[in-house]
Amino acid sequence: MTILLFALVVVFAGAFAFLNGFRDASAAVALAVRTRALTPTIAVLLAALFNFVGAGLSAALALAVSQTWVQLPKGENGLTILMAGLLSAVLWGIYTWWQGIPSSSTHALVGGLAGAGIASVAVGGHAVGGVDTSLLSQVVLPLLLSPLIAFVGAYLLVWPATWAARYTPPNVVNGRARRAESIAVGAVAFAHGLQDGQRTSAVLVLALLASGLSDGREMPVWVALFTAALLTAGTLAGGWRISYTIGYRLIRMDPLRGSVAQLFSSAILLIGAIGLHWPISTTHTVTSAVLGSGSNQGFPATNRKMVIRILMFWVLTPVATAAAAFVLALSLSPLAGL
Repeated sequence: MTILLFALVVVFAGAFAFLNGFRDASAAVALAVRTRALTPTIAVLLAALFNFVGAGLSAALALAVSQTWVQLPKGENGLTILMAGLLSAVLWGIYTWWQGIPSSSTHALVGGLAGAGIASVAVGGHAVGGVDTSLLSQVVLPLLLSPLIAFVGAYLLVWPATWAARYTPPNVVNGRARRAESIAVGAVAFAHGLQDGQRTSAVLVLALLASGLSDGREMPVWVALFTAALLTAGTLAGGWRISYTIGYRLIRMDPLRGSVAQLFSSAILLIGAIGLHWPISTTHTVTSAVLGSGSNQGFPATNRKMVIRILMFWVLTPVATAAAAFVLALSLSPLAGL
C-alpha cells in the first residue's frame, strides 16, 4: 500500500507542477504580449526555456526547503496528507484559472497541507509538524509584504524611468522598453522556476521520506528533472485566461511601465529565492507590480472591481484549500489505516 500511495503522490505532484506552469506562465508573458514586445508563441517558448532552467537549478534549494518546511508523519498517514493537500491545490488552481484569477499555487499548497493535517488529527492520526510556522512565513507574511513591496517599488520606479526618457521620442522609448520586456520575460520565468520548482521538488522529497525510500540527505536527479519537465510542459500549454486578466483587464499599460513592472518583479523574485530564501509568490508579485507601475500615470484606468475580486481570491485561497483538503483527508483516512 505504501508504494501505491507514493505513486499516487508522484502523479498528483506532477499535476500540481503542470498546473503551476500552466497558470503562472501568464506572469511572465502577459505584458510582453500585451505591449507587442513579443509574439505569444515566442513569449511562451522563451518562458518555458527559462522555467526549465530555473526549476532544474532549484533542486538544491528544494532539499533545504524539505528539511525546514513541514514534518510529515511516516508511512501511509503522511502520504495521504500529501495527497489531500496536493489534490485540493490542484482543484483550486483549476477553478481560479477558469475564473481568470491570478492566485498563488504556494499558498494553495500550504493551506491544503494544513487542512489535511487537521483532518489527520481528527481521526486519530499524527499532526503535521511546523505547519503553523509555514503558514506564517509562507502565507501570511508573503501575502502582506510581497504585493506591497512590488506595488510601491514599481510605482516609484516609473518616475526615474520617465525622467530618463523625457527628451527621447516616444517611438524610441517604446522600442527600448519592448526590448527590455523581452529580457524580463526570461528573468521572470527563470525566477518562477527557482521559486515554484523547489516547492514541487520538496513535496516529492517529503513523500520519499514518508515512504521510507530516502533519508532526505540528497536530492534524487529524477525529482529535479520530473519537476522541471512538468513545469515546462505546463508553461508551453499556456494559461491564456489569466494572461488576458493581467494584460488587458487590470489596468492600462504601455511598454515603458510594463518593462518597469517586469524587471522589478524579477529582481524581487530572484532576491527572495537566492539571497533571502523566502518563498515569494510570482503571481502576487507580478500582479502587484503591474498595478503599481500602471497607477503612476495621468489616467491609470484601473479596473477596481477586478482588483477587489483578485484580492478576495488571494485571501480566500489558503482557507478554501484547507477546507477542501480537510474533507479529502477524511475520505482518504481508511487508506492510512486510521
